[in-house]
Amino acid sequence: MSNRKLIIAGNWKMNKTPAEASSFIKELKPLIKRSRNEVVCAVPFVDIQTSITAARGSRIKIAAQNMHFEEKGAYTGEVSGQMLKSMGVTYVIIGHSERREYFAETNRTVNKKVIAAYKCGLKPIICVGESLAQREAGLTAEHIRYQVKAALVGVTADQVKKAVIAYEPIWAIGTGRTATAEQAQEVCHIIRMTIKELYSKRVSSVVRIQYGGSVKADNAHELFSMEDIDGGLVGGASLKLSEFAAITAG
Repeated sequence: MSNRKLIIAGNWKMNKTPAEASSFIKELKPLIKRSRNEVVCAVPFVDIQTSITAARGSRIKIAAQNMHFEEKGAYTGEVSGQMLKSMGVTYVIIGHSERREYFAETNRTVNKKVIAAYKCGLKPIICVGESLAQREAGLTAEHIRYQVKAALVGVTADQVKKAVIAYEPIWAIGTGRTATAEQAQEVCHIIRMTIKELYSKRVSSVVRIQYGGSVKADNAHELFSMEDIDGGLVGGASLKLSEFAAITAG
């Protein structure tokens, strides 16, 4: 087993008001007090301030679910990395499949956001994943390698060590279907070998790789026990207090 610290990130998506977010985090704090894992809540933009306030004095870190790649400018409705960093945000999710599918995210914009995140001191959680059609066509490995390589163009070895790569098979997000632990491990290993190819074995050995896609309390332990899986990007289950606390326990 590796000595990489597990990172469990809850992606709330478009859920919870600021008051609800504050209440949830305050209730979560005592439940994870003894957890040895890194715990992250990726909250909607409007919840960031109250979430950071509520998380004070705990080990919970707050992440944003997206950011723009420019520092400032005429980008109505967008939020920059500098704005997030100034509020106390630690992580930012970049390239989630829902962003790619619904909001025209491309490999190029993902890369630009990754570069911008590092520039302002944020740690990116970079999402990659294949569709059911791609898996059935035998294109999983090729597709994942390409997404990883495209996301990391221009990223230095020292920078990539701070990255988190989240493998989320699109066919398992919100469907109730979950990749088996062996399937998830296989792709996470491909990701690690791709980083080794791009940088070095030493660099690849420290990068944390998450699995996401219908992660629940009853399958988390098996998934996280795999050699190349260093935690999870949790969707629906992260909105349920007892469920998320159980997933982050350990």
